[in-house]
Amino acid sequence: MTYVTDRIIHDADAHTMEPPEWLDEFGSQEVREYARTQFFANEESPIFSEIDHCRTLHIDPAFRATAEQDIMLRKNYRAHGAWNSIDRSEALNHMGFASQLVFPTMPNTLLEVMEHDAAADLTYQVASAANRAQIAFCEGDPRLLPVAYVPLQDLELAIPCAIEAIEAGAASLLIPNRMPKNHAHSHIAFDGIWAQAEEAGIPIVMHVATPDLVMPPQHRNNGLPPEPDFHGGSENFRSVSYMSISSPPIQALSTLIFDGVFDRFPNLKMGVIELGAAWLPSFMRQLEAAFDAFAPHENRLQNLKLRPSEYVHRQIRVTPFPTEPTGWIIENTGDDICMFSSDFPHVEGGRNPLRRFDNEIEDLSDEIKDKFFRQNFEDLMGSAISGLVGASN
Repeated sequence: MTYVTDRIIHDADAHTMEPPEWLDEFGSQEVREYARTQFFANEESPIFSEIDHCRTLHIDPAFRATAEQDIMLRKNYRAHGAWNSIDRSEALNHMGFASQLVFPTMPNTLLEVMEHDAAADLTYQVASAANRAQIAFCEGDPRLLPVAYVPLQDLELAIPCAIEAIEAGAASLLIPNRMPKNHAHSHIAFDGIWAQAEEAGIPIVMHVATPDLVMPPQHRNNGLPPEPDFHGGSENFRSVSYMSISSPPIQALSTLIFDGVFDRFPNLKMGVIELGAAWLPSFMRQLEAAFDAFAPHENRLQNLKLRPSEYVHRQIRVTPFPTEPTGWIIENTGDDICMFSSDFPHVEGGRNPLRRFDNEIEDLSDEIKDKFFRQNFEDLMGSAISGLVGASN
């Protein structure tokens, strides 16, 4: 039975699960070798045996026969359509979402690290290959909306990367949520990126990459046994990671708002994806407090045309985690900001995110629920989904 049957829902966060050969068709030999080395650094790693096992599963008729009934239960490489685009269209049929915004998994994490550690030329070559791979995965189904990564490592190379991605068919441009190494997200040299996205009618998005990178590594040195991660394994998402996950988007959004980016580009939309939203009410209040305290002394604040929180309402959309109090967040921020997401096929999204969100917002009006599940995403995506059945704009 299809997962969603009774309404129109867009999924603001979904992913590909990339096998080792993901970039082979799209990158130079240097890029291919670097990506394989960095994605899968240890050939003895259990990830290799898991991927090989999943290749066998996905051609097993018995396993495929239960794909629909297990569509939200199978996670990561075991999920239907994890890396096969034809299967992904079938998976989307089984889920019943009107569209999915499809982020990379491994390239997102790799490129975030490369922005701080690798040579800029190589970073942008990897980004170009990853973007073309992502767009190729989605090009056979207009409901699959490809996300292209634009590193902010270099002030001159970022704009050509954005242009290339848009011309290739990107539905949104992903920028790092962590502050770039040598400059702010709001640096005026990046105005060309915002202009390109605004003109194309597609959003800029931020997405979690490696939460543990948000905090200094010494936070793990507490003299206690290591804790399993959110999955029960040894990956990267734990309670302390969650508590710090809002720091990068707060820093990025603060600079973008206060430095006037949303004034200069009033039709630009920005999505803050898989970074939670429990922080949002206090952030919006703190924006106002900062404005009132510092506007008498800062020209950039005096030049703003709107109050800071008004830019959030007009141009920023955010996905809560299904474990967060979404109804409370909406009541304390407004009904035009939050959006549904499943995080398919990642484990963090859970087995039934729809039920979790339904329970959290059950006391809200039908109009507000429709904004959460449909309208706010359509507002974010603009022209990228204007032709889709089920989209109102």
